[in-house]
Amino acid sequence: MKISSHMSPVCCIILFMVNVTITKNDGGQRLDRFMKKYLRKAPLSLIYRMIRKDVKVNGKRASIEAVLNEGDVLSIYVSDEELAALTEDGGMRETAKKQFAIAYEDDNILIAGKPFGLLTHGDSREKKKTLVNQVRGYLESSGVYREEEEKVFRIASANRLDRNTTGLVAFGKTAAAQKALSRGFADKEAIEKYYLTIVAGEMTGELRLSSKVEKDGRTNISKVVEDGREGGRTAETIATPLKTGNGFTLVRVRLMTGRTHQIRVHLAWAGFPLIGDAKYGDAKVNRKIKQETGITTQLLHAYRLVFADMQEPLSYLNGKAVEAEMPARFRETTEKIIGK
Repeated sequence: MKISSHMSPVCCIILFMVNVTITKNDGGQRLDRFMKKYLRKAPLSLIYRMIRKDVKVNGKRASIEAVLNEGDVLSIYVSDEELAALTEDGGMRETAKKQFAIAYEDDNILIAGKPFGLLTHGDSREKKKTLVNQVRGYLESSGVYREEEEKVFRIASANRLDRNTTGLVAFGKTAAAQKALSRGFADKEAIEKYYLTIVAGEMTGELRLSSKVEKDGRTNISKVVEDGREGGRTAETIATPLKTGNGFTLVRVRLMTGRTHQIRVHLAWAGFPLIGDAKYGDAKVNRKIKQETGITTQLLHAYRLVFADMQEPLSYLNGKAVEAEMPARFRETTEKIIGK
């Protein structure tokens, strides 16, 4: 996006005007949605007033529903000082040292292998050392992405893993790719999502779990909603045993929906809690596992993504599978408590 600014004398009043050239990543969205993202600090009432009175597209007034195209020139009648105040977002974010592996990369997307203990996004306590910041820094250093040239598009993940969950997280390098990835992860048929975990109990056959799951926002704990009760959102999980022994099972899980802590909640509900899981697991089992292996949290690894029904511009990925190798700690624990 290119920006220029100048003052225009009208009668005896000085009008300040900023010209914004719409780039590829900015095109294809409605005027009001672009303005909301661009003027991050502006209230909605001001956004709509500006569109009515102080914004032109290619020299003409435009409705809030008007779709912007690459190359359009957006003229905003606002001073540089006002624009700076309305777009200010704390400045450029600091990048963080690369800790992730690259499971797959092409011109449109990057799929990172997130290590244990790393946040996908920042929270109130940690804002710099996140996977998103690391990926953004990597793409900037490789010349793929320049945040200072983007006014709306930001590198973001299309899926999210908890701090202690390892594995595959996908990023779009362009706005179109990012949008297609987000749609794909929201559609259980477009991208198949597989995890590995270890549970207490010997699972003898495939489990197809379906229920409503409700999250308590105060405690960040989810639970299965009992039949007949209102509330909760539908959750579907398919669990397949891969190896059993000594009262434990290595399980492959296909996540059909994406509810908070869904795998942990569903498997505990089915009688197979994840080992080391302090929130939903078996305390007695967890103590034993800690003594034998030193594990103090659940082992959950997002190891495989299968692209099955992606839309443009990512349809070329259909039929492709991407995998992340099982972390050493996970493999060693499996061999120790279940066997090789």
